[in-house]
Amino acid sequence: MANVLASLSSSEAEAREWAQRCDMAAVFRIGARLGWNEHIGNHNSLMLAGEEPLFLINPRGFLFQELRASDLIVCDLAGRVLRGRGELRKVAFHIHARIHMANPKAACVVHVHPRYLTALSMIEGAEFSLSHHNSLLLNDRTVYDDEGREPVHDDTEGDRIARLMGDKTIMLMRGHGVTVVGPTVHDAFDETYMAERTCMYQMTAMQTGQPLHRLPEGLRRNHTGPWGERLDARLHLDAWRRVLDREEPDYAR
Repeated sequence: MANVLASLSSSEAEAREWAQRCDMAAVFRIGARLGWNEHIGNHNSLMLAGEEPLFLINPRGFLFQELRASDLIVCDLAGRVLRGRGELRKVAFHIHARIHMANPKAACVVHVHPRYLTALSMIEGAEFSLSHHNSLLLNDRTVYDDEGREPVHDDTEGDRIARLMGDKTIMLMRGHGVTVVGPTVHDAFDETYMAERTCMYQMTAMQTGQPLHRLPEGLRRNHTGPWGERLDARLHLDAWRRVLDREEPDYAR
């Protein structure tokens, strides 16, 4: 990939980055609509393809609903802001940079606190039940972090998280929230969306106090590759972007 990008003209590389910025800004706006973020906290990042390892991320102090493509900052893996205005939040750096470094397949990292996944993270030992068709795909992709006891304040904790995630794409962080990774923005976004929806169904069913129906183990999909290989992740993000183009067009500025 680096060789391909090295052959691009500067205008082509800039156009590619702008397209990625617009996808990222769209995910922030969608996340705001769906209640994924914690006031001005939470953060999503994307590695920019190229010879130098750089990532795109939201600067500290912005609500998801106000972020635009041009607001995102570019940082190196040492946490220095190289392009854009604003500050890189330390907890964001310790989570995102360490995952990006440990797993080249984790080009996009979504770290949010959506209602149902966060609630599930607060229940002792709770995991995705094999009770909904979506879980047949999600369950083999999820790891549960039962060791995290406090916010991520240093690289040691970031490295522990990255090691625990390994080749999984969803990490439910106890008493915290969720981190989802993918090779593209649309992969990570769509998997986060599906995980939260599936968790909503499970948590709603659990409120009845009745036992959950369990699907046969043999129906598990056993898919650990890119999420978009099995679902219409790109089409889903494109659909949301058409909504934003009509209702919040400033996201792409």
